[in-house]
Amino acid sequence: MIDRAYTATLFALYQLSIAAGIVLMPLALAMQQLGVSLPIHRLVASLGTAYDEANAV
Repeated sequence: MIDRAYTATLFALYQLSIAAGIVLMPLALAMQQLGVSLPIHRLVASLGTAYDEANAV
């Protein structure tokens, strides 16, 4: 039961991080013009990996 809740929470966080990346895209493009980058891709990748590992069990 706890494993299912953990997996569901990771899935929800993964989906929210993707949505946040989409919403923050204009800001990220503007910041890239200034030479600064937002590390959203690292958050999405780490949550995706954690979800895949939790789902494989």
